[in-house]
Amino acid sequence: MRIVGFRDGNRTIVGPLVDGSGGAAVVPLAPVEDFYADLPAWRARAGQALGDRTDARPVGALTLAPPIPPAARVLCVGLNYRAHAAETGLEPPRYPNLFGRWTVSLTVDGTPAPVPAGERGLDWEGELGVVVGANLADVDEVEALAGVFGYAAFNDLSARRSQGRSPLWTVGKNADYSGPLGPVVTADEVGDPADGLRVRTTIRTRADDGSTVEEVVQDGDTSDMIFTVGQVLAYLSRTLTLHPGDLLVTGTPAGVGYSRTPPRYLVPGDWVRVDIDRVGSVATPIVDAAGRG
Repeated sequence: MRIVGFRDGNRTIVGPLVDGSGGAAVVPLAPVEDFYADLPAWRARAGQALGDRTDARPVGALTLAPPIPPAARVLCVGLNYRAHAAETGLEPPRYPNLFGRWTVSLTVDGTPAPVPAGERGLDWEGELGVVVGANLADVDEVEALAGVFGYAAFNDLSARRSQGRSPLWTVGKNADYSGPLGPVVTADEVGDPADGLRVRTTIRTRADDGSTVEEVVQDGDTSDMIFTVGQVLAYLSRTLTLHPGDLLVTGTPAGVGYSRTPPRYLVPGDWVRVDIDRVGSVATPIVDAAGRG
């Protein structure tokens, strides 16, 4: 089951994504806050909605929004793939290296991401997003993994100049529209990411002759994670209680732009997509600060 959100006035409504007669559609269920306040009940309703699609609304007629409540914590893990840690020249961390995003930075598939003023471009970081589905307080790894609601493709688009000016990565990791998130696929359809999910990042650029060129710049596997999803959630739960709707972003494989020689970045006119096995994808066009691609 794939869960998405869409805007309805000042609210975000969530529901399952279905195949309608005219293409993809959403069956509206509940405001996002209500959905996560009683997740078992609404998930059951979502299952019923897959069979009864009379209220389905075409995706093309909606303004999609991340199916994450505005009060959620967005917690991200840095240097969580062995190959990525090696390409940076840094030692693998002894504990999960965590930083925060704000939900206002989250977007959905197809939303343009502007390059902030003063940046050479944006760096790509294809990542697995994890949506919490239960209250998790001082739990072990098994309980933590069992408390996952679903998974989504994520791109942790990074403003490297801002990020590098401080040992705290907050500003560089919260540029406007820099957190594209795909539909949330329920955990029962994905299984344990520790078993290995292929994570690929593809960029499309324009060549000097005007043609477009696609290139896979990241091709990793979640089995290369230093800390598994269950380990990170359990680690966090010893300090803070995780709540349904909180989002964990689990780190990126090798192949980021700033580690290349010379460094490489996404610039206006480029396009980037993250694909994850059994989870899905999210794609983002890059524009300048004025919105021009």
